[in-house]
Amino acid sequence: MSYLAKRLAPGETIAATGRFHWMQHVYAWALLVLLGLVLIGIFIWIREMIRLSTTEFLVTDRRIVLKQGFLAVRIDEVTLNSIEGAHIAQSLMGRLFNYGRLTIRGSGDTHLLFPTMADPGRFRAAAEGARIARETSTPAP
Repeated sequence: MSYLAKRLAPGETIAATGRFHWMQHVYAWALLVLLGLVLIGIFIWIREMIRLSTTEFLVTDRRIVLKQGFLAVRIDEVTLNSIEGAHIAQSLMGRLFNYGRLTIRGSGDTHLLFPTMADPGRFRAAAEGARIARETSTPAP
């Protein structure tokens, strides 16, 4: 069970989880192979593998959450009803291999900048779907 899944509010369910694209792992391994002869390549590889294994992003039925870090943990979240928009940035390679960066804009000056992830469009669509489901299930005051 993931770090964030253990810390959901009572009754809160996970609608979608994000993951890193396989190219991110290839990048870390390529650095190890290319720079492995030099000691710095091993440290870069270790740092990347820790970053990949300790970063979580998910959509619940109430919020979008980004968790980063291992010893010093940083958790950012935006509630679904405060989402004002999203932005996906993909390079040519990102379009070909379906990875990119997602930014969720919340009300006020709130921004969630996600690391490069696999299928950012699916994650954004899951967030939008959860937001719509929440709006339709919440009775009007």
